[in-house]
Amino acid sequence: MKIILPLLAACVLAVGCKHPNRDAAEIPRARKAVSLFDGKTFLGWEGETNKTWRIEDGALVGGSLQTTVPHNEFICTERQFTNFVLRLKCKLVGTTGFVNAGVQVRSRRVPNHFEVSGYQADLGDPGWWGCLYDESRRNKVLAQSDMAKLNPVLKRDDWNDYEIRCDGKRIQAWLNGQQTFDYTEADDSIDQWGVIALQIHGGGKAEVSYRDIFVWELP
Repeated sequence: MKIILPLLAACVLAVGCKHPNRDAAEIPRARKAVSLFDGKTFLGWEGETNKTWRIEDGALVGGSLQTTVPHNEFICTERQFTNFVLRLKCKLVGTTGFVNAGVQVRSRRVPNHFEVSGYQADLGDPGWWGCLYDESRRNKVLAQSDMAKLNPVLKRDDWNDYEIRCDGKRIQAWLNGQQTFDYTEADDSIDQWGVIALQIHGGGKAEVSYRDIFVWELP
């Protein structure tokens, strides 16, 4: 016991220190996960499902590798959310033009337009991966990711794990376990609720896929 107990203590400390910035990862374990996509239907989602968005191999897929995506397109949850942890897998591939996509949180449809306005956790080269962009609102990067830290874990043209936590005015994100931003909203006029939406950006022959989409709602 004198030997085993110190070893157990060392193991506990090692596990606890493995991801010092992963506080968001611990929250969902005590709460019930809700699946936002059944892998077979568009139940709970709305968007251009006749042309831009389709379901393939259990994933929501948007865009095309044969023709240039004419403009941004989004598929949105019918429900709105405020405080939550969102986890999903995403894959972005493209051949020419602007190859880009993103995950919208606390967002809303722009009336009579294809755009969605709100926070976007970005995807795409050269330096968009993991950034927080304010889509169709302030139209600027709110928090820049560090590609030097992200490149070693990023899986281009393959599936990546994206995690986004919205809690009060604080928004955080991780890609494959690497934290990409930690942003606190300073503008009291910005709504902290809205839909979750998935984007394929216009201007490129590009295709994005999203699957295993789960949300844990927080108080």
